[in-house]
Amino acid sequence: MFSEQTYVARRATLRAKIGKGVIILPGNTLAPNNYPNNAYYFRQDSSFLYYFGLNVPSLVGIIDTESGEEHLFGDDFTVEDIIWTGPQPTLHDMAAKVGVQHTHPTAELERYLRKAIALGRQIHYLPPYRGETKLQLSSLLGIKPELLHDYKSVELMFAVSEMREIKSAEEIEEMQRAFQIGYKMHTLAMKMCRPGIVEREIAGAIEGISKSYGSGVSFPSIVSQHGETLHNLNCDGVLESGRLLLCDAGGETVNNYCSDHTRTYPVNGKFTPKQKEMYEIVLAAHDHVAHYVKAGMMFTDIHNESYLKLAEGLVAAGLLHGTAEDAVAAGAMEMFMPHGLGHGLGMDVHDCEAFGERSFDFSQLAERAAQSATCIYRKAWRVKEGTVMTDEPGLYFIPQLIDKCQAEGRYKGIVNYDLLNAEYRDFGGIRIEDDLVVTADGCYMMGDKTIPVTVAELEEVVGR
Repeated sequence: MFSEQTYVARRATLRAKIGKGVIILPGNTLAPNNYPNNAYYFRQDSSFLYYFGLNVPSLVGIIDTESGEEHLFGDDFTVEDIIWTGPQPTLHDMAAKVGVQHTHPTAELERYLRKAIALGRQIHYLPPYRGETKLQLSSLLGIKPELLHDYKSVELMFAVSEMREIKSAEEIEEMQRAFQIGYKMHTLAMKMCRPGIVEREIAGAIEGISKSYGSGVSFPSIVSQHGETLHNLNCDGVLESGRLLLCDAGGETVNNYCSDHTRTYPVNGKFTPKQKEMYEIVLAAHDHVAHYVKAGMMFTDIHNESYLKLAEGLVAAGLLHGTAEDAVAAGAMEMFMPHGLGHGLGMDVHDCEAFGERSFDFSQLAERAAQSATCIYRKAWRVKEGTVMTDEPGLYFIPQLIDKCQAEGRYKGIVNYDLLNAEYRDFGGIRIEDDLVVTADGCYMMGDKTIPVTVAELEEVVGR
């Protein structure tokens, strides 16, 4: 947790941004894994954590934007609970640590909200992403679960994302700790990499690191020789000499701030000439972005800049005809990198995406999204001083996508399909990812050191 004043100040800023009505921020509950008393590892809702700081299940925060009153609803542990959990602080004591004066049993929450609704007050809530929270809000507010998105608070969505977008000095310090966890994870993966080992062994070992030094992984680790599959969670392959291993992994600190890095390296510790050529194209794009980004830039412009750098390399390698600009303009790079250059990073590995573009259609909110310019809608995202974003260009050779584009006659005269099919169909994929902190006049890479990334560095570490 941060200081009491941090949470008091955040809630005061949020109150001022919203100005009218009641804000409800539900924390997460325990979610059963395979029977009620065997729950998944608890992960608190990030927005609740941001404003109330308490990493405890089944709490709900209320902020009255007009009276200034703040409330926490929850239940104290009973003796029957303590038999299983040991002594626990009271809700009142926990609330005092984050500067909240008013606490109430959970049973009083519905009465509080119904009174506010009867008075015609607006209830502001974020779009819920968990089934348990959807049912809870449905019951409390009298809205069918399938209609909750229709009544979400657009004002609250943008206010929260605007605040969470700009990382304070203490948040950056916390994310530097997350980097240290990620560094340990990735360097261990490199040292374990060798022919004959199963991908799962590496995935298990690095996820153990994340639990040893923090609260666990920031997302399920991707450890695969099939790097062309963007989110490949199948890790049953046996490592083979001559292939590339892609490791995309990150950890969370005990305060739930994330890291996210990707490295790709040869299983036997030595790049082939073709692998080295493709790798250095991706590395050049990665490094170029890290020197290019500064506050005020549109994310779409940064993304296109990475495309241009990748296209320059592919033209030089003979996989693209003409100029890099022509290839990007034609959309040909979408076949080689069918994802965005990066995403926001913070308390979530895809920051604020719980109420971002992946959650619903932004077409009706495009104008407001452009005004807010936060990472929840990347088409309108303008990076700011204090933004933390990932820099993760890649090259992927996906046979099914290559066949589809060729059959449809796409990028004819630009993509060299003959060379692509003859020599690269089974190449796999390469991604390189680091985390950037945007400053007023540029950016810097998170961490006090670099996870091995050059060809020489990787061959030295993996090849041992």
